[in-house]
Amino acid sequence: MTSSLHSLLRKIIAKGALRLTDHTGQVEMLGDGSGPPVAIRFTDADAQEAIANDPALKLGEMYMEGRMLLEEGDIYDFLALVKANTRSEALTWKMIGLGLARMAAAQISMRLPVNHNRRNVAHHYDLSAKLFALFLDEDWQYSCAYFNPPGISLVDAQTAKKRHIAAKLLLEPAMKVLEIGSGWGGMAMYLAEAAGVDVTGITLSQEQLRVSQGRAEKRGLAGGVRFMLQDYRYLPPQKYDRIVSVGMFEHVGIGSYGTFFGKVADVLADDGVMLLHAIGRPKPSYATNPFIEKYIFPGGYIPSLGEVLPAIEKADLLVRDVEVLPLHYAYTLRHWRQRFVARKEEVLAIYDERFFRMWEFYLAGSEMAFTHEDLFIFQIQIAKSQFTVPDNRDYIAAAEEKYRAFEANRPPLEPVEF
Repeated sequence: MTSSLHSLLRKIIAKGALRLTDHTGQVEMLGDGSGPPVAIRFTDADAQEAIANDPALKLGEMYMEGRMLLEEGDIYDFLALVKANTRSEALTWKMIGLGLARMAAAQISMRLPVNHNRRNVAHHYDLSAKLFALFLDEDWQYSCAYFNPPGISLVDAQTAKKRHIAAKLLLEPAMKVLEIGSGWGGMAMYLAEAAGVDVTGITLSQEQLRVSQGRAEKRGLAGGVRFMLQDYRYLPPQKYDRIVSVGMFEHVGIGSYGTFFGKVADVLADDGVMLLHAIGRPKPSYATNPFIEKYIFPGGYIPSLGEVLPAIEKADLLVRDVEVLPLHYAYTLRHWRQRFVARKEEVLAIYDERFFRMWEFYLAGSEMAFTHEDLFIFQIQIAKSQFTVPDNRDYIAAAEEKYRAFEANRPPLEPVEF
């Protein structure tokens, strides 16, 4: 075997056990034989060369197209094996050049005064609601769960996430709450029922708007919970006591952080509190993974805390608390991936095999990023006054106990109607 890909993998795989079968049937064993075995096979020589030249994009594409097959282990096992072995000396000048070009293009794109938010959101979130029902929990939480205590179910961990966020918001009855990026309505309904607050949720997804409005109406919450198709940039000049944003900030783009927090400062009451929950990375990357950018989340960007905090400061907002959740999203993504794969036939009834592989790769690659690339979740509590939030964190546990009591008597969630 003398292809460029074989040469590349020989440089990379020092530990582990990888069986590589090329399109002619020739087999090569790589690694030291330790750990669970992983076996891949290629259907054509062009697929091998494509990955060797541009692994960041073409690895996912070749798997998606069925030209790279997993014969032992799954796609997460393969990605984790490669990532655990990857060394900088394996990079070629072509890979480095492609990476730099993508960084430059991403930085320019994120700073252009062109608003593609609605188009980008529709690309992902306006997929069939039936798809998301196959792998999300019963409340359709499409963001990192909170596995506290460890080992709890996905359903319980998503409830724990909502409880934890609600506690940090210091809610009081009749407060006006804004949710930026309201998803399928689960967070808004939880806050309204748990704390008796009035919630306005905004989204750019027509499908999420339809589902969330239907859920709120069916639950009898339409008077105190409303959802709107609304870009945060153009929110009317109204003040909110509390603002929450979960899993939306990754779509803002680094060039718009000033706009985002400027709008938060405009609509947050002087004694208000915001809780921002988002994915972070240990240092700037300047670009999104090209496969994720092209097929999953166009226009997205995962920031470092060092890229976020200056924008908060420039908006004259105060950071009152920062919490980092290191591996909770890895656990969440594993649950999602296992649920998704287990219901493959139902996915294929909605979309095709290529789509299934694309999403399997997305879920596996995202999980790998949290287990092997040090991605994490951050929760930043923001205020305008230092006196709005207590000077200790005891209030969080106390509020969570109150919300646990509410959850014990909360009527069960109704199934979503398609």
